[in-house]
Amino acid sequence: MSGEATVAAPRLSRPAVVKQGMTPPNKTSVDIDALAKDLRAGHRAALARAITLIESRRGDHQASARDLVQALLPDTGKAIRVGITGSPGVGKSTTIDALGMYLIERGHKVAVLAVDPSSARTGGSILGDKTRMARLAASDSAYIRPSPASGTLGGVAAKTREAMLLCEAAGFDVVLVETVGIGQSETAVCDMTDFFLALMLPGAGDELQGIKKGLVELADMIAINKADGDNIKRANLAASEYRGALHILTPRSEHWQPPVLTYSALTGAGIDTLWQKILDHRTAMNASGEFASRRREQQVKWMWSMLEQRMMARLRADPAIRARVKKIEAEVADGRTTPALAAEQIAGMLR
Repeated sequence: MSGEATVAAPRLSRPAVVKQGMTPPNKTSVDIDALAKDLRAGHRAALARAITLIESRRGDHQASARDLVQALLPDTGKAIRVGITGSPGVGKSTTIDALGMYLIERGHKVAVLAVDPSSARTGGSILGDKTRMARLAASDSAYIRPSPASGTLGGVAAKTREAMLLCEAAGFDVVLVETVGIGQSETAVCDMTDFFLALMLPGAGDELQGIKKGLVELADMIAINKADGDNIKRANLAASEYRGALHILTPRSEHWQPPVLTYSALTGAGIDTLWQKILDHRTAMNASGEFASRRREQQVKWMWSMLEQRMMARLRADPAIRARVKKIEAEVADGRTTPALAAEQIAGMLR
């Protein structure tokens, strides 16, 4: 299927048995050069294999993924990165479907990284976003990749940043990141996108309560969805209340005052204005030099985020450390050790 978000595993072989006199095989059979070449050529299957590779938790796969992203780095950074957030039911997927088709009709190639909530009990995800983006999923100019949040704070999958770079290297000039929609923890999406779009519903009774500093203060635009039929009056009222409330908040940038607009993902009304505001924001940020500055800051934050992940991975991977951590956990649970002292003891193991 044209827009199929293929999740086939990377072409990896089982470890071969090494006989006496034989040269030991590589840890993985992934041909990074070939995969990078296919990805640059825009092969969808190569993009799917590459994202599967970076999402793998195997050590040899992670090493290959780092080499792949490094090799593709010169081919990245040219796309418009848009993070789209909002509470469940606000119409994120429908909005992306409408916006994506609008962009494709104007010659763009659109990649969608859709993050599904993971079950806190089983860790599983439905990954059903494609069913809500039917038109986009059928387009040759779109690529949809659903990924599980897997408990990652920030409402984005752990490898969303790398996946975004791979999509850019594959020739997609607009990358839309749909977040889980779980509130203030989603603000991490700001650290990986150029434009942060917050979607709201009209008449939900929480227009002013919805002005949460952790979310809306970081938004580059607020858009009220479902402004159609009998909802138009309520949507305009909600937009007016948001505009008034935004005046008491400090904008994210001195060069951009976040606009509030209404639109309908169902009818497509206002989608053109929504996209134009995103372009206007990019123009303003480029003119002030803030665009390049923000991208540089994001790279540094990404480095620290990955360092924290590596340190946690070491705690879980080392059997001796794991056994000691388990003992410390028991002491904390029993009240024999304070959490602060326990944290210091665990940090000492890493040193």
